[in-house]
Amino acid sequence: MASLIQTWLLYSLILPILVYTLYRLYPSIFQTQPRLPPGLKPWPVVGNIGDLPPSGSLEWLRHKDLYGPISSVTVLGTTIILIHDKQMAHDLLTKNGRRTAGRPEMVMANTLCGYGRVTLCQSYTSPTFKRDRRLLHQEVGTKSSAAQFRGIQEAEVARQLVRILRDPERLDEHYETTAAAMILRVTYGYTTEPQRPDPLVALMKQTLADFSRAAAPGAWAVDLLPMLRYLPEGLPGTGFKTLARKWRRNVHASVDVPYSFARSQEEQQLLGGDGQEPCYVSKLVEKLSSENRDGGGQLNLENEKAIMWTATGLFGAATDTTAMSMRAFKLAMIRFPQVQRRAQEEIDRVVGRDRLPTFEDMEQLPYVCAVVRETLRWWPAALLGFPHTATEAFEYAKHDIPKGAVMLPSVYWFMRDPAVYKDPEAFGPSRFLEPRCEADPRTEVFGFGLRLCPGRFFGEASLSLNIAQTLAVLHLSRAVDVDGVEVGVQALEHVKPQAGVLAYPTKFECRGTPRSDRCVELIRDLENRFPFEAGDAHKLSGCEKSQAGSRFDKWAQARMCT
Repeated sequence: MASLIQTWLLYSLILPILVYTLYRLYPSIFQTQPRLPPGLKPWPVVGNIGDLPPSGSLEWLRHKDLYGPISSVTVLGTTIILIHDKQMAHDLLTKNGRRTAGRPEMVMANTLCGYGRVTLCQSYTSPTFKRDRRLLHQEVGTKSSAAQFRGIQEAEVARQLVRILRDPERLDEHYETTAAAMILRVTYGYTTEPQRPDPLVALMKQTLADFSRAAAPGAWAVDLLPMLRYLPEGLPGTGFKTLARKWRRNVHASVDVPYSFARSQEEQQLLGGDGQEPCYVSKLVEKLSSENRDGGGQLNLENEKAIMWTATGLFGAATDTTAMSMRAFKLAMIRFPQVQRRAQEEIDRVVGRDRLPTFEDMEQLPYVCAVVRETLRWWPAALLGFPHTATEAFEYAKHDIPKGAVMLPSVYWFMRDPAVYKDPEAFGPSRFLEPRCEADPRTEVFGFGLRLCPGRFFGEASLSLNIAQTLAVLHLSRAVDVDGVEVGVQALEHVKPQAGVLAYPTKFECRGTPRSDRCVELIRDLENRFPFEAGDAHKLSGCEKSQAGSRFDKWAQARMCT
């Protein structure tokens, strides 16, 4: 009798797992085969897993030539829909936005590593998504709200030019420093270390790098077979769990430490000490606390979590994309020197040579504005956007879109479609001016529908000022050695997007040198107007009593030892 009970219990455990696995891997057993968009015929159980392209999003372009503007593959029961037509992308992701604003489950990144609370990764149906988007919209989501941070943008771009004058060949590092310094001041009121590596910047950048790996499509078996998450750590093939645990610590430190810093500065100001300038965190804390009348004017836990996670998301969204766009701009100026010359001629004619262009000048600099727009088109930050998922099943163009289908808009192709852009491989800002007036790329590069980037106005403003002031005083050119011979020519001629969520250009050498002695004087004047300020890294010790501070201390010590 006992053995029968044990056998029954064993089968009661195994049978649901077997049924679930079959459902995930081979759903046609349980339902009528849907009329999916065309694509390679899937193998039983595994689908098209063997047909997935190697790392590098450009490989998906072959589906456009083989199957047309919309195609699909099936991987272990999940349908992936590839969209290579701009109008279809807007139909599916904007007009049907309420059906397609979901996000993939991403077990590795969201569940195991802890990125799931970041607004970028949340599904539209998440109970916290709408509140988070509302907070982001009111603080940075409009042109007027983004304009409140212009002073910070001007100061940090000025300091970047000073850094380039001192060290003209480390442009990528300068771009990353500026992007991080700008968004940390905007978000937390935090000033980065001016002359040495900043520990908070290092932590946040590491967390972003971890995310790029954790969210890479098809990189983790647990994303294809979510039940693997329940395997005990230590078994063969569960190394992902150890890695996820490490990355999760970084995620929580990146959320807790800068937020704790901002709150401690706020408390210091209330006590009569030197306080911080208003920032995203401090403004929302004050606003949401005052609105909580039932709670005695205190910030409730739900709102606090919303502020913490949206602030972290701002750093992630702003730093990588801005620095990457500046890299692409730098590459374009070297490959297409005639564009650099024409933009500089416009600045010299409109602004003159005795000052740098400001935000107020941009309307009078149509060609420079076109350079900004062409940078966004020529090298979009995410070649396949960020994946959407269908939150319900529906029909489109006589194709069935299953619930849970992952949709990838081929933004790279939209920006390279010769039917839309003449000579699309060339960097040609004139395409946006009279008489050509080609399509505005911002309708695709900043996302679609309900997933439109909430910080697009701030990001574009930062990029515009950076490009305009760089062109005003610097000449971007190939790097040379001590004998004046160009170096890194081979790498420069073969720059391509790196594999990953974001399309970082492969590394190449170049330099930025002052256009004239007068330009050197202008940069020196910036150094006087916007002197480097003492960093706030030492104030992070104020978080030591908190769990977040302890995590940060351990992380910083580990970094120093490696």
